[in-house]
Amino acid sequence: MPDSSSLVKQGALAAQPRIMVFRRLRKDKALYLMLLPGLLFYIVFKYMPMYGVVIAFQDFSIGKGIWNSEWVGLKHFENFFLHNPYAWRVIRNTILISVYELLFSFPAPIVLALLLNELKCMMFKRVVQTISYMPHFLSTVVIVGMVVNFLSPSTGIINHFLMEVLGFEKPIMFLAEPGWFRTIFISSGIWSQIGWGTILYLAAIAGVDPTLYEAAKMDGANRWQQMRHITLVAMFPITVILLILNLGSLLEVGYQKVILLYNPAIYETADVINSFVYRRGLIGADFSFATAVGLFQSAVGFVLVFSANKLAGRFSSTSLW
Repeated sequence: MPDSSSLVKQGALAAQPRIMVFRRLRKDKALYLMLLPGLLFYIVFKYMPMYGVVIAFQDFSIGKGIWNSEWVGLKHFENFFLHNPYAWRVIRNTILISVYELLFSFPAPIVLALLLNELKCMMFKRVVQTISYMPHFLSTVVIVGMVVNFLSPSTGIINHFLMEVLGFEKPIMFLAEPGWFRTIFISSGIWSQIGWGTILYLAAIAGVDPTLYEAAKMDGANRWQQMRHITLVAMFPITVILLILNLGSLLEVGYQKVILLYNPAIYETADVINSFVYRRGLIGADFSFATAVGLFQSAVGFVLVFSANKLAGRFSSTSLW
């Protein structure tokens, strides 16, 4: 049998990690207090509502409540994928808009950050940054209102330019033609978010040691080569992290702007999963069906984040975990 001294030593070793944790909490209590509101937000609004996903497997009744409603298994998933005529349309539209956002919206802040970094006139650089940041602070409703006014067939500045300057015979009904919706959605998103998106990339560029540029100049590197081999390399880790996060929300198209912009005439290209869930769940009060569709969307996002993180960790040293 172990003697009492060895038991005391083992107990002290087991308690040491807990003591270290309490010491760190006491030492950095101000930082943890600053972290507390964010943790509470995610606990209250993200994790606590998760138990509600069980209604995706029920015929949910408000009167009976979650735990007394009838269980139906995968009925609502089958109805969506096998019997709903609009399922593949909303999935197709969601994927196409998300891919277009990755192809055009995601690189836009990177390009702007590189261009701003090359500016030598600090005053002009600050003016450009300020102007590009401003749309981010406008609400989605205001942004959509501006877009609708710009594209109006009677008073819109875009149609006025097309007819008065380029000689078009009649105005284009931008918001009534399905073919224009994706272009309007993506371009308005770039305009409103490109400035704000450059902040992280400019911060990464600011952390580059200036001596690296000086050494590159001495080796004969031109501006393009410096950008390619120094600036882009410094931006690579944050770019990978943001790409992984964007892939996780691939199917979560900004439905607020979709709902404000679309109308039944352009459902063919504008209707996405979130807007479909909004109509069936909130307007149609089909809560179980809408939850099933939303759960499918979240599951796809989880798989994409996990897969993208795995690939990033395999082919580079940067990943989320």
